[in-house]
Amino acid sequence: MGRGSPIPTMLHRKIVEQYQKGVTQRKIAKTLHLSSSTVHNIIRRFRESGTISVRKGQGRKTILDARDLRALKRHCTTNRNATVKEITEWAQEYFQKPLSVNTIHRAIRRCQLKLYSAKKKPFLSKIHKLRRCHWARDHLKWSVAKWKTVLWSDESRFKVLFGNLGRHVIRTKEDKDNPSCYQRSVQKPASLMVWGCMSACGMGSLHVWKGTINAEKYIQVLEQHMLPSRRHLFQGRPCIFQQDNARPHSASITTSWLRRRRIRVLKWPVCSPDLSPIENIWRIIKRKVRQRRPKTIEQLEACIRQEWESIPISKLEKLVSSVPRRLLSVVRRRGDATQW
Repeated sequence: MGRGSPIPTMLHRKIVEQYQKGVTQRKIAKTLHLSSSTVHNIIRRFRESGTISVRKGQGRKTILDARDLRALKRHCTTNRNATVKEITEWAQEYFQKPLSVNTIHRAIRRCQLKLYSAKKKPFLSKIHKLRRCHWARDHLKWSVAKWKTVLWSDESRFKVLFGNLGRHVIRTKEDKDNPSCYQRSVQKPASLMVWGCMSACGMGSLHVWKGTINAEKYIQVLEQHMLPSRRHLFQGRPCIFQQDNARPHSASITTSWLRRRRIRVLKWPVCSPDLSPIENIWRIIKRKVRQRRPKTIEQLEACIRQEWESIPISKLEKLVSSVPRRLLSVVRRRGDATQW
């Protein structure tokens, strides 16, 4: 048995039983393949305490006790964006103890905390939060059936991916300058801007933009793609068209065109991608496209269309049915960003 390895309880019991039968300590050590000092210490502890329980080790005490850890945890949860170096500088001044970065890193883990990559969410001012909260309260009374009459639309950008994916690489310390361990990146990768629409009934049309987006081109997309998708998905039933507040969407000519067409538009709060189910569709498609790793613009467009058409209706119904919960989450968070 290796140096410092703990002796199993069953082995403790065997040593004590042999000792009580009158077997010598040397013979016990030879039979159980243990050192004489180990057997002697176990028997001596049994004589003193009358039990075979192992007392707690007397190792070096931690530099931060339970009270210090509670103070550290409060500071970390209050300053969630601080670096470990900044937390270490604060801890050295607050506790008046010589603390290293590694010590604080271990202490943070002892507090059941861990460093994660933060989710990216849009910046929300006080006015944005207030408007989002008012909008959510006004639409909380909508049923799931009414949300299923909404035609959701949005644009998203897809990029051609080059090189290795991910920020992590498995290597030794000496391989840091090995070319196979580099994370390759392109300054301006080729990309596509895609417009699409969907509802709980199914996926609508998909359009790939050519060039820059303006109000005139956006109206053409609505005529060529949104109107046919609305007829196909709702079969003449009344529906509500949803779009965000991008400039081509809120332009006066776009608003006039929608009014002439008698299209009912859902008033939408600014900076609220977390309230639209189509944003989840974009994330699903981008994840699947990354796995397929298209190398050209043509391959990228083909992958996007294939993944767009493969979204099941059950997934769409689930996402649309989650809108009331999203609104409730906005109200509870007083207009701040939600988990969606």
